Amino acid sequence: MAAARNTYTHGHHETVLRSHRWRTVANSAAYLLPHLRPGQAVLDVGCGPGTITVDLAGRVGRVTALEVTEEALQLARAEARSRGRDNIDFVVADVHALDLPDAAYDVVHAHQVLQHVADPVQALREMRRVCRPGGIVAARDSDYAAFTWFPRVPELDEWLALYQRAARANGGEPDAGRRLLSWARAAGFTDITPTAATWCFATPEDRQWWGGMWAERIRHSALADQVLASGVATADDLARLSAGWRQWADAEDGWFAVLHGEILCRA
Repeated sequence: MAAARNTYTHGHHETVLRSHRWRTVANSAAYLLPHLRPGQAVLDVGCGPGTITVDLAGRVGRVTALEVTEEALQLARAEARSRGRDNIDFVVADVHALDLPDAAYDVVHAHQVLQHVADPVQALREMRRVCRPGGIVAARDSDYAAFTWFPRVPELDEWLALYQRAARANGGEPDAGRRLLSWARAAGFTDITPTAATWCFATPEDRQWWGGMWAERIRHSALADQVLASGVATADDLARLSAGWRQWADAEDGWFAVLHGEILCRA
């Protein structure tokens, strides 16, 4: 059987990291907060630039930050150093086949990861394997088809379709949020608490941050490189979509909601 493949659609351009470094346990893993305890061992799968990882490290005993490449993991290392956290270990591994011992962690957490992996059910099986009996496997993923906004800017509809096409070409599932429960059941979990949460960008400051970030990201990130290389969009197309994002950001009554699916699974 061929090995499962991971291709991270967003990449690690500054415009992507600007978004990811905004994330904290409070705004991105609040559903997990009641289950965190001092002294716990936590595995943070797909830690990215490490802001959630460092936040977790301030609430538990020790955290293992995991990324698929050393280059990506260096981002989390830098964040930990800047925040003075020394209770974080760093591991390069593929979530489909974790080179980690069985039952090693009290909590195994993944934020916005399963939408990008080739086999999310296998990933959850591995997350369950390394979780201690009675521990928690927690995952949260957005659901792109459920994103909604006002006013209706046609370029944002085009952006959404373009992103979904690119993510699926990479073997991912951008509408992952609604599928988390089914994936967890297929992975063998029986004690599952499914929930949902949102990010909402509607204040003038939030609109400029979110819309401005995407206006740059659609032109300069790995996503832009991919769609240009594959020929599904031109530079002029991306410039037009970028202008659409700025139009939305400048709308006084602009509103954008991102829906996330969440699962808490007892191992």
